Amino acid sequence: MPAFTDILMLSLLAGAATGIGGLIAVLKRPNERAFNFFMGFAAGVMLSISFMELLPEAIKFGGIKISIFSFSIGAAMIFILDAIFPHIRFSAKEKGAIDWKLFKVGSLIAIGITLHNVPEGMAVGAGYIHLPALGVMVALGIAFHNIPEGIATALPLFKGGMPRGKTFAITLASGLVEPIGALFAYFFLSGFPQLVPAMLAFTAGVMIFLTLDEIFPIVREKYVHSAILGVLTGIIFMLIVAKIFGI
Repeated sequence: MPAFTDILMLSLLAGAATGIGGLIAVLKRPNERAFNFFMGFAAGVMLSISFMELLPEAIKFGGIKISIFSFSIGAAMIFILDAIFPHIRFSAKEKGAIDWKLFKVGSLIAIGITLHNVPEGMAVGAGYIHLPALGVMVALGIAFHNIPEGIATALPLFKGGMPRGKTFAITLASGLVEPIGALFAYFFLSGFPQLVPAMLAFTAGVMIFLTLDEIFPIVREKYVHSAILGVLTGIIFMLIVAKIFGI
């Protein structure tokens, strides 16, 4: 089953990018200007995939009503997760080398990110089943998103007093749950291929909500233009990638 193996590998690579972010956080915290640019770049990539590929394909093959409903379900799922679990921003000010409150918040964030990554994995699986090139693009977009997400996950844990190695391990593990969602999408959609358009719209809802939830807090901070430049660069990058893949 080559599709099974490809989906598994793509979701693993996308999830492992969270560990890259965690490694960056515990070795050397990036400056805020660079972080804003990269977060903006990830946002541009995610929005491009959603609006250029996922939603048009969902509407084309599933119709507007199914697309609206599925999109709403995807966005609502992430909204509920965000309401239950706290979300700390890169720009949050950490005070003191050991802070049990920050440590507790960081632990909850790690749990929340882990749960977020399951629908992200579903996005990779759904995109690949519809069109392998689209699955690769979705995995690429999620990987770019997961690097700054890994930084934001690891920082409160590390600043709260957790050792570097354990912080990295927890951050990496939170991303490696993505294959669970990817394989669920693979087996489910293999049995019910008529639901692929709905899953594409669901995926768009997940990705757009994650993108807006991450980028909006940044543009209220310093270095707004770095984030905006990142968004534009991400969009241009994905236009080039789409041209290369021929979709």
